[in-house]
Amino acid sequence: MTPVGYLETGVLYCDDNLHRLAQFPSECIDLIYLDPPFFSNRHYEVIWGDEAEVRSFEDRWEGGIQVYVNWMRERMIEMHRVLRPTGSIYLHCDWHASHYLKQMMDDIFGEPNFQNEIVWYYRGAGVSPRRWARRHDTILFYTKGKDWTFNPDPVREEYAETTKERFSHYIGNVRKGGDFGPQALNPKGKHPDDVWSIPIVAPSAKARLGYPTQKPEALLERIILASSKTNDIVLDPFAGCGTTQVVAQVHHRQWIGIDISPTAVGLMKRRMEKVGAQQVKLVGMPVSEQQLHDLKPFEFQNWVIQRFNGTHSQRKSGDMGIDGLSFMTHDPIQVKQSKSVGRNVVDNFETAVERNGKSKGYIVAFSFTRGAYEEAARAKTAKGIEIELVTVADLLKDVPDLVTPTPSLLAPELPLPKGRAAAELPTVDELIDSDRS
Repeated sequence: MTPVGYLETGVLYCDDNLHRLAQFPSECIDLIYLDPPFFSNRHYEVIWGDEAEVRSFEDRWEGGIQVYVNWMRERMIEMHRVLRPTGSIYLHCDWHASHYLKQMMDDIFGEPNFQNEIVWYYRGAGVSPRRWARRHDTILFYTKGKDWTFNPDPVREEYAETTKERFSHYIGNVRKGGDFGPQALNPKGKHPDDVWSIPIVAPSAKARLGYPTQKPEALLERIILASSKTNDIVLDPFAGCGTTQVVAQVHHRQWIGIDISPTAVGLMKRRMEKVGAQQVKLVGMPVSEQQLHDLKPFEFQNWVIQRFNGTHSQRKSGDMGIDGLSFMTHDPIQVKQSKSVGRNVVDNFETAVERNGKSKGYIVAFSFTRGAYEEAARAKTAKGIEIELVTVADLLKDVPDLVTPTPSLLAPELPLPKGRAAAELPTVDELIDSDRS
């Protein structure tokens, strides 16, 4: 795919990042942070935010570690291309694959451009009696060239009390050459090292959004403040719940986020708006029946419930086919990612609506059989229960916040035409005639 000549910021892309990065111009990004799915063979069933949006986060890679590394390599080559010569990249990983990814990064960025292996230490529950407790992640810090942005002052730390007492008379005394040195303490604090002790986002914390690998804002603040300047462009190609974008917004950086999940992109948009981002643009959200048909079932269900501005059913089992509740009136919603939904589905849903003490419900599918419409009509006449059969096409009629990629979206703006001379301006009568025509 041919790269475009113009990059728009303040955009959340719902796409495979390999496909989207291929469209970015070369050398346009100042800082990249990525927290890709770890090679850990875990499976998550999680609840998203206040709306209890059910999302399954799959972290499985068939074919072994080399398949995973090759999958990452394709994307890393594109990230290297879009990074400015003075840019930096931070790759977040854990013990499962950090050593493989380090070798891959050396191949692409060059071993001399490796700067740090940062250890993020955190506390948590759950230990094995057979080994040391695993309490850290690894963040690989690379640069693209010999010159890069690094400003430690915003992320300096307090000196230990014993150090301050021992060298108190050296604080602020600059040695020859402008170096504070070991015998002169910087009044702004200690130079940060490569071991960071930062708490995780606790499961009970208000900031917790339900994303299984959500990272604390303090972690991203260190990276963004130290390795970028005001108005620099920060990219997160595995944006998840949007922590990178939130921190970039708060600290006056431009930002771009990419995630393949429509649920994640919808969550990010709401989160960005809460921190003051204006006119957040979504690109690549599902806008056709085929795209929606190809979604995973939980993503499709999330999309439908969002289109109703509804909430997900709190019950994970024994919900009698009720997947969500409509806005305000809390009428039951059942979601079917199939065509030709028949009479029996409508009949069973009537019972679920009755048991919930409601007189109205919605079934959403791609199409319904004649028998389904006949059963819905019978239920209304015989029982006074209104079962509204809603097609996906009906939900696609009004999607004001979804933007599809078009050539004009990423094309550079053309300059305004020059103003006309006063003698060439139309008269009042000419304007009236023009309006009438």
